[in-house]
Amino acid sequence: MQKLVQQAIDQLVESGAELGIQVAVYQHGELVVDAVAGVADPDSGRPVTSDIPFYSASTGKGVTATVVHVLADRGTLDYDTPIVELWPEFGAHGKNKATIRHALTHSIGVPAVPSDLTVQDLADWDRMCALIADSEPWWEPGTKTGYHAMTWGFVMGEIVRRATDKPISHVLRQEVAAPLGIADELFFGVPESELGRLARLEDAPGTAAMMAAMPADMPMLKATPPAVTPSAKYGNSPVVLTSDIPSGGTMSARAVARMYAALLGEVDGVRLVSDERLREATALATADVDQMVGFPTPRALGYNLGRPGANPQETLSAFGMPGMGGSAAYADTATGISFALTKNRFFPGPSAAVNQISELVAKAATS
Repeated sequence: MQKLVQQAIDQLVESGAELGIQVAVYQHGELVVDAVAGVADPDSGRPVTSDIPFYSASTGKGVTATVVHVLADRGTLDYDTPIVELWPEFGAHGKNKATIRHALTHSIGVPAVPSDLTVQDLADWDRMCALIADSEPWWEPGTKTGYHAMTWGFVMGEIVRRATDKPISHVLRQEVAAPLGIADELFFGVPESELGRLARLEDAPGTAAMMAAMPADMPMLKATPPAVTPSAKYGNSPVVLTSDIPSGGTMSARAVARMYAALLGEVDGVRLVSDERLREATALATADVDQMVGFPTPRALGYNLGRPGANPQETLSAFGMPGMGGSAAYADTATGISFALTKNRFFPGPSAAVNQISELVAKAATS
């Protein structure tokens, strides 16, 4: 599998389709693919290595969900607890019945941020949480689902903070990253001292035209204004990178693949959650039409279901998250595979690289 993946990503870079790319695959707790190609920084020509973190946008939501499940497994929180029991202010405008489970499944009805929101605003945790708590819901919590592109991470992060008295970045490090030996490759807020290690993103040709062609009345665009929509500029911003914005994350492929592997089973003696917790966290929870994108989206508790590039209904054993720009990470309970792909050529549409490589890995895993 290592040779097949290496050949495939070498071809992606040589063809000009990709700039720099990492792929990591664990199977039954063992690292079976650790492949890199291309350059991490287009200006300096610094090559990609396995330990370089890439800003990977919403792939980080799977990391956030994992933190929540680790805490739930330890009894620190319960999915059916009303959010107001931890965060009383969240109950404004009729949101008092919203639960942690509703938050995990993008069902709380607060997908939008103000149209004039700035990146600097995102860096102000208390301001963001106050804005979201005082939001009027677009629907009664629990009655519909709709992708909470930006607000989701703040809601989940504030739930974690209220339950533990610690920022989610600290909980990630203490409870997930450090035990797995990946604390220097898996981040929400990246320490300033680490910024020089990160990959640099660049927009793929045609990105600006694609974004401009999107209908202005699309609910997703109305909910997340351009200034805070992920792009290469956004993902290279020191303000974004060093702030806790757990709707996105910065990671190496091998780090996030290792995290997913430790959800499926033991990795070098570390298991993040019990079998019972894994079954509950990754079971189909909602599959209705997503109010933000307009089509059905099968979800578990904080993860999307279905392998990238495959029919979701036929691959519901796979759980994880893709990121705008082209990265993705997931695990598959049926095959024991955990997969991650990070890259730095940012394209806002479907990730051809993820679809191609994940299909290659799936075939190799079952052959």
